[in-house]
Amino acid sequence: MAILRPAGDFDRSYEQDMALLRRPWHYWLVGFTLLAAFCLPLWGNAYLISTANQIAYTTIAVQGLNILTGYTGQISLGQAAFMLVGGYASALLMIHAGLSFFSALPVAGLVAGVVGLLFGLTSLRVKGFYLAIATLAAQFIIPWVSRHTFKEFLGGTHGAIEAPVPQIGGLIFNEVGRFFTLSLIVLLITTVLVFNISRTRLGRAFISVRDNDLAAELLGVNLFTYKLRAFFIAALLAGVAGALKAHSQRGVGTEFGYSLNDSIIFLGMLVIGGLGTNLGPFLGVAFVILLEDFADLLGGILATAFPELAPQLLTSFRPIFFGMAVMFFLIFEPRGLAHRWQLLKAAWRLRPFTR
Repeated sequence: MAILRPAGDFDRSYEQDMALLRRPWHYWLVGFTLLAAFCLPLWGNAYLISTANQIAYTTIAVQGLNILTGYTGQISLGQAAFMLVGGYASALLMIHAGLSFFSALPVAGLVAGVVGLLFGLTSLRVKGFYLAIATLAAQFIIPWVSRHTFKEFLGGTHGAIEAPVPQIGGLIFNEVGRFFTLSLIVLLITTVLVFNISRTRLGRAFISVRDNDLAAELLGVNLFTYKLRAFFIAALLAGVAGALKAHSQRGVGTEFGYSLNDSIIFLGMLVIGGLGTNLGPFLGVAFVILLEDFADLLGGILATAFPELAPQLLTSFRPIFFGMAVMFFLIFEPRGLAHRWQLLKAAWRLRPFTR
């Protein structure tokens, strides 16, 4: 006698409906990916390890920007400046307060979050273009303060201070392969936090503010409170990313970046990856960083072939490629790589009836 089973793919409980890993092979795939990532220093070359480390801490900063811009709809041009705050806070806490890196890292994030709250106060009165200009103030004020005030602590006109090397007992993270492990662990923690924010009441309130702030307010969402929370979370994650970057590069200051150009690139990464998606920061950051490396490689090859144009060729392709990529995605794929990935998964599930 044949056993009748229910047809279709459906969930039997709320837990199944909310699960991120829905099939047994998902767990195997995630486990294999994590194993390969943690073993990267064993099988990867120097370029691959350093690039993966850069992608890891940059993704944390873009995750924060995704909470603010992608989920809450608040445009910010000061994310790189909040990274600078986190880098300085972590380095100074280790140098002058004697804290370990693992104690200074969360404190640095909190310090950057508080600074983000101060600049987020303007979000109650303005939005859109005016809010972008207001947050632009952070990108000018914070680097100026680092260069012209507290020169004995912040490096002054020299532009940077040394960031101590993290250490656990006898294990010193003085190599990029070892430091990548730290960046990867922090990225996993922030990813779990960000994924769950989007599935909670807080995340749903952020989305309601983004979609229609007037309707959200009529439904009882306190706009000022939730906008400030979004600014705090975005700046906190930027501070954590800035601390990782500072200790990875052994220094922190304006000569290490943290400029308006970096903040704009972070927004471009988010647009390319997909605004308001959990996967967007990963795809956008990896795409842009690899694209910039390809631009540098192409510029070097052409500079060798045309020595008289070497200065122009070595510096021109990176902004050109980035600008063209942003334009391409805004025209042909405005919802980003994450949306394209969702379409590919849907087509795979419906095969061979995808057309």
